[in-house]
Amino acid sequence: MTQITDYELFEVPPRWLFLRVETSDGTVGWGEPVVEGRAKTVRTAVEELFETYLLGEDPGRIEDHWQRMYRGGFYRGGPVLMSAIAGVDQALWDIRGKQLGVPVYDLLGGPVRDRVRVYQWVGGDRPADVAEQAAEKVDAGFTALKMNATSELRRVDTPAAVDAAADRLGAVREAVGDEVDVGVDFHGRVAKSMAKRLAAALEPHDPFFVEEPVLPEHNDALPRIAEHTTTPIATGERMYSRWDFKEVFEQGTVDVVQPDLSHAGGITECKKIADMAEAYDVALAPHCPLGPIALASCIQVDASAPNALIQEQSLDIHYNETSDVLEYLADPSVFEYDDGYVPLPDGPGLGVEIDEAYVREQAGGDVDWHSPVWRHDDGGVAEW
Repeated sequence: MTQITDYELFEVPPRWLFLRVETSDGTVGWGEPVVEGRAKTVRTAVEELFETYLLGEDPGRIEDHWQRMYRGGFYRGGPVLMSAIAGVDQALWDIRGKQLGVPVYDLLGGPVRDRVRVYQWVGGDRPADVAEQAAEKVDAGFTALKMNATSELRRVDTPAAVDAAADRLGAVREAVGDEVDVGVDFHGRVAKSMAKRLAAALEPHDPFFVEEPVLPEHNDALPRIAEHTTTPIATGERMYSRWDFKEVFEQGTVDVVQPDLSHAGGITECKKIADMAEAYDVALAPHCPLGPIALASCIQVDASAPNALIQEQSLDIHYNETSDVLEYLADPSVFEYDDGYVPLPDGPGLGVEIDEAYVREQAGGDVDWHSPVWRHDDGGVAEW
């Protein structure tokens, strides 16, 4: 029996944590277990999972390992545990695919498409120069974009704040025309009182979707927000299991779910979330402002999910100031975008080859990224 014999963790810029898992037959699998800004916390959780459950075990029992890691600790769920499980799960699927010589999507039922549509970020954290950036990305071949709706927003803000958000989207729409999709991310910065007004104000400019119009702890407000717009509603990046998503499926309000393959239990759990979404006529658009292993994992699920709509990816995103996605790959052409799509990788496992020497070199530096703390003009803490 092949056994899990070793693991290593690498914290690398700009804000990622990579996991390398090795088996007794020499197979190496990679995962990306991280909570942005909490890499050291998740690192400890991954170490505990290996030392408690995984070393010496058969790597092929992926579902059984998932259940043991999730249920075995009694206390379950949340971003830290589920992100730790996610990265381990990605690595185990990578190993299994490599051992069998097939892409992971072949083990999930085979591909239902030949390529996956992706979108490109514009505008930064505090959105600015969005029209110019949007035009540049469309000229580069992207057919879908995403931008933040606002910077800080008070619980009840001024008409000028709403108008500014609408004007920004209007400028993008004018710059790119009506054949380009433009998603708008509220980023949980918007209280439900303003979400209704903002969603209605943006609608004349036909956003692709409005994302996370309220924080997930206020998902009960989504039906009332939906009454103020016909724009599709998307959410899910801060929801960590199929049980978290169950409520929004049963509401019937959300049109697009966005589980994160590095936060919501990995490939095993997100494929189940995708299948649940299909039963409720809800599209899948995995969240992924992360690194190449997370993106490769997303593509494997997208390839096999009939309801996959589009894929987020972090090339040139405003967080990637020191390193970018392709730099960690031995062959960056695996993510070569063509007309706004990425082809399905045909390599075994996750379909990417990590440049291990480069990872080790980058892990030698000081990586200490944390989410910014924003404040309102009265000094109170604002949602980032």
